[in-house]
Amino acid sequence: MSSKVRVGVIGTSWWSDAMYLPSLKGAEAEVTACCGRDRARAQALADRWGIPQVYTDWEQMLTEAPLDAVIITTPNNTHHDMTLRAIEQGLHVLCEKPLGLNYGEAKRMTEAAEAKSLVTMTPFTYSFVPMTQRIKALLEEGYLGQPYHLNFRYMANYARDPGYFWRFDPRYSGTGVLGDIGSHFLYLALWFFGDVTHVMAEVSRIGPRVEQDPSGQPYTPADDVSTMMLTFANGAQGVIQASALAHEPTPWGQAHYLDLHGAGGTLHAWTDWEKVYELKGARHSEQGYEELEIPELMQAGQKRTDIQQVYKETFRKHGKMTGDFIETIRTQGSCRPDLADGTRVQRVLDAALLSSREGRRVAVEEITG
Repeated sequence: MSSKVRVGVIGTSWWSDAMYLPSLKGAEAEVTACCGRDRARAQALADRWGIPQVYTDWEQMLTEAPLDAVIITTPNNTHHDMTLRAIEQGLHVLCEKPLGLNYGEAKRMTEAAEAKSLVTMTPFTYSFVPMTQRIKALLEEGYLGQPYHLNFRYMANYARDPGYFWRFDPRYSGTGVLGDIGSHFLYLALWFFGDVTHVMAEVSRIGPRVEQDPSGQPYTPADDVSTMMLTFANGAQGVIQASALAHEPTPWGQAHYLDLHGAGGTLHAWTDWEKVYELKGARHSEQGYEELEIPELMQAGQKRTDIQQVYKETFRKHGKMTGDFIETIRTQGSCRPDLADGTRVQRVLDAALLSSREGRRVAVEEITG
């Protein structure tokens, strides 16, 4: 494909405005249409980004607008139907995570896309940032040797407000923090250490939350904390903790901690997404840690401290994730993570929910969809 990829965006949230549309601006793409339930909001987004066609009916957009690909950034309960309809139209699909409300939905989405050999992406954002890219490269170089265990913590504060938020309404989200941010680190764990065979999990709601939606309808709020204990096919173990109740006093409101150990050494990484972005390592024969260089953080021989700017440059200037998706469509290649990767994550999430519900260790193969 030599001309620009024609893209439609379904969803007019802040994430479309902050991530996808700025990234598409720098890619070989032309955003030909956008769709949102609120006409005024969708029109405002279109005016801001110069999008010629505005819809409030996503099915109408998929059938009428001139499109090669679609980006789906809507609540989780809509992903399955939108993706399948887009695939029926022969469109390449980037769909937000988690892919569906359960493994069965995600599996159907993946199988439909593979049957038509379409380019797909599940945007696990943190796999594209400089720190995790560096960790992946070190693992491929054998820095850890045989992997022993990993411990990942994703600490955020967005559930401390007890008001209504669709991400904690399982009718729209499926799960709470488990799928919303836990899925990010679960993908990293699979990417770093390989497949998971068993899960033991505790998925809970601890903080206060209103139990009526804005229309006054009752619902049972989803989890705001989760902990997964993982057994990998290579024998390694892992723990992934996700919380939306942590007090993280930074503008970004979150902090990430990644610890990995193996026969050959240790890696420690953490960031507050403001000023701290550290990766340290030690070989098994060394007594102290050394700070490991992350090339993207170096500028004129100095370590950058504007971490938010580095984050934005990763996606907007360097074309990671959204740009990769567009370029893969143009070159008729493949990109990762794709819908199949999102489906692998969804299967482990379902195993974690079953484990928490029944209070037992669950084999991932028990989740059949």
